[in-house]
Amino acid sequence: MFLELIAILAAGFGLAGIALTLNFIVGKRLPKWIFPASAGAGMLLMAIWLEYSWLERTTASFPEGVEVASTNQVRSWYRPWTYVVPLTTRLVAIDTRFNRRHDEAPGHVLSQVLLAGRWEPTRQFSAVFDCVGHRRADLVEGAVLGEDGGIENARWVRLQADDALMHAACGH
Repeated sequence: MFLELIAILAAGFGLAGIALTLNFIVGKRLPKWIFPASAGAGMLLMAIWLEYSWLERTTASFPEGVEVASTNQVRSWYRPWTYVVPLTTRLVAIDTRFNRRHDEAPGHVLSQVLLAGRWEPTRQFSAVFDCVGHRRADLVEGAVLGEDGGIENARWVRLQADDALMHAACGH
């Protein structure tokens, strides 16, 4: 976050410097308001670029085997450009590197779910996906995976057959 603030300030100074150089080239004929306006435009453009490139920069930092299952796009009145191109602020991913199957429960896959959001800490939890029954049990709040592959104290959530998170975990 601090580095993004530095980048935004540097963009403002950079565009203002270009305006100053252009003013020098044209013999100081540019109006004086052009310098703060160019600094503001540089900072605004850099902030917009940082917002829109968040998804690509975040997913590029993921190791091999982490698959993005879904994203959340938003529109807001204080960012009017998001009505033209929605802004992605959250993602849900599956870390398939840690997928495990149990011999006694062949339709179940234990996987790691990642929740990431812009300006939010990344959270991770384990979940068991029933690939045949189209459901998921999160291993949180006392839910555990038993020795026989069964799940104890878990609440199963029914999923659609085309659920992206389930497909990423099950490898369909």
